[in-house]
Amino acid sequence: MLSVGVSRMSKTRVVFIDSGAKFNSSYYCNIVLEKGLLPDIRAICRHYRWTLQQDGAPAHTFRTTMDYLNKEHIKFIEPHMWPPNSPVINPVDYTISGALQQRVYHQFKTVEELQRAIVTEQQKTLTAFY
Repeated sequence: MLSVGVSRMSKTRVVFIDSGAKFNSSYYCNIVLEKGLLPDIRAICRHYRWTLQQDGAPAHTFRTTMDYLNKEHIKFIEPHMWPPNSPVINPVDYTISGALQQRVYHQFKTVEELQRAIVTEQQKTLTAFY
């Protein structure tokens, strides 16, 4: 599993979820957001205002995740306001992931080979959307 941030300005690096990790609110907030996506988002957006949009994964919807986002003064779309299954509003799930899967769909000998291929193709795939 992986996570990536995409905006009209740019994209974040790919954050890979450790194999066997318990993907809960704590892991999501401390590893994926704090150590992964947020430093990139803040560097990309700098003084511009931005809003975090997530999907319906349980780790994204836990009250502890919402509390973390509020504590960090991160503007986000509340789960009850998320549009259901919208390819236009959620291009990562509906367009970019599909294109990326097609580009890296073959056998790899190691997880590291797969991760390198995903990062390389992510850069190419997301560039096509800008």
